[in-house]
Amino acid sequence: MARPSRKGVEPEGDVRRKLLAGAAGLFASKGYAATTVREIVERAGVTKPVLYYYFRSKEGIFLELMREPLERFAALLDTATSEDGTARERIARLCVRAYEVFVEHLELARVMFAIYYGPPQGAPFVDFDASHIRFQDAVLKLLEEGIRRREFRKGNARDMMWAVIGAVNVAMEQELCRPRQSIGRGGTERMLGILFDGIALGKDEAKGRGKGR
Repeated sequence: MARPSRKGVEPEGDVRRKLLAGAAGLFASKGYAATTVREIVERAGVTKPVLYYYFRSKEGIFLELMREPLERFAALLDTATSEDGTARERIARLCVRAYEVFVEHLELARVMFAIYYGPPQGAPFVDFDASHIRFQDAVLKLLEEGIRRREFRKGNARDMMWAVIGAVNVAMEQELCRPRQSIGRGGTERMLGILFDGIALGKDEAKGRGKGR
C-alpha cells in the first residue's frame, strides 16, 4: 500500500508520473535534443533537483520512458510461442497485443520513430532493433509450426512473416500518422484474418496431404 504523503507534499509516484508525462510530451513535440531539463520540470511543476533525485538526468528520464513499453513488449514475446491455441490463434493474439501496447504508448512511439528514423538527437542508445528481431522470430516460429501441423499450406514462411508484420505495421502507422483513419483492434484482426485465410490449408488439401504421408 502506498505510504500516505505529508500535508502539502505529493506522493512520490505522482511526482514521477508528472515528470515522465511531461518529458514524453516534450520529446514527442520538440524532439529529444531540443528539450531541456528546465522545460521538463516546468511542465511537471517541480524543480530540477526533484528530476535529478528520481532520474539523475535527461538521459535517465528518457531511458525510464523507454523501459516500460519495451518490457511489456518483451513479456508478450516471452509467452507467445508457449501459450495454448493453434498457431493462427497465437500469432493473432501476439499481433493484436503488440498493436495495443503501441496504441497505449502512442506518444512514446512517436519519440521512438523520430529517434530511429530521424537525424541523430544525442539520445542514449536503446536497442530497438532487438525488439523488432525478436518479434519477427516469434511470428516466424509460429508460422513454421503452423506449416508443420498442416494449419497453413507449404510455402516460404519468411514471406508469410513479412506479410503478417506488414499488416500490423500498417495498423500501427495509421494510429501514429493518420488517426482519423484508424484501423483499430477490430480492423487489425480482420486484416490478419484475410492473411490467414490466404495461407490456410483447406480441408481437402489437408486430407490429401495426410494420405500421402
